[in-house]
Amino acid sequence: MVLRSVFFVIPALSLFACTAPVSETSGKHLYEKHCTSCHGSTAKGDGPLAGEFTVPPSDLTTLQQNNNGVFPAVDVMAQINGYSGRHQFGGMPEFEEDLQGKTVQWKAPSGVVIPTPRALLDIAVYLESIQE
Repeated sequence: MVLRSVFFVIPALSLFACTAPVSETSGKHLYEKHCTSCHGSTAKGDGPLAGEFTVPPSDLTTLQQNNNGVFPAVDVMAQINGYSGRHQFGGMPEFEEDLQGKTVQWKAPSGVVIPTPRALLDIAVYLESIQE
């Protein structure tokens, strides 16, 4: 009986070790560092550089509202992370270097568990927290 418990507990502990909690505070810091110049300190799309674009930066506080009340986490993270060269001709800069590092196991709304850069998830959690 004890041996069976050990075989159950050890794998469970290793799973929790892989799924460190994300941080809204860290996400806010990353947002302030990388996003405010275009999207603004209130994420309304009114940053100091917003007027420089032919297509204005999005209001990031209405993402959930514009998606039938559901925060579009997958789309948000795909837009931020993209892939190398994706934003070459678009308005979004690449953040690949800053999103390198520790990954966490994130369970997508579809139920699929995806290894995701922790910094990327932190930004998404922060953006979800500021939805109107």
